[in-house]
Amino acid sequence: MNKRQELPWDNPRFRNWLAVLRAEKAVVRALSRALADLDLKIPQLDILMNLYRHPSISQHDLARRLLVGRSNITMLLPQLEESGLVTRDSDPSDKRVMRLSLTPKGEALLMRALAVYTALIDKVMAQSTPEECNAMGALMHRIAELLKNEQP
Repeated sequence: MNKRQELPWDNPRFRNWLAVLRAEKAVVRALSRALADLDLKIPQLDILMNLYRHPSISQHDLARRLLVGRSNITMLLPQLEESGLVTRDSDPSDKRVMRLSLTPKGEALLMRALAVYTALIDKVMAQSTPEECNAMGALMHRIAELLKNEQP
């Protein structure tokens, strides 16, 4: 960048985007601390939430929903399985496909984690009016849609 170019932090869009990123990092830190009391990490919570919402989802589809590689899911599942939170079963129609399900223990832990997560979201989103909250959600959906097809 040469001296004649406008610096990015002089641009309100850049500054405001940095504020969004800082807020996201603060929320992630707070959620990580709160979940630690449940011996749970955010990626594990993401898996449990998706298994609750999409019972018997395949590992491949779960990875796609979480926007991660299948290897990431494969690395996290053994620990969840050993803890008795998740089961993996072969698909009866295609033995190559593994279907994932929550156990009752996994569902119970998820409900406790969701209470923690919801409380944090309520605290954070109470900083905005309902109109601001809806506008923020609409903007984030548009951004996600814009970038959806640009993912590797």
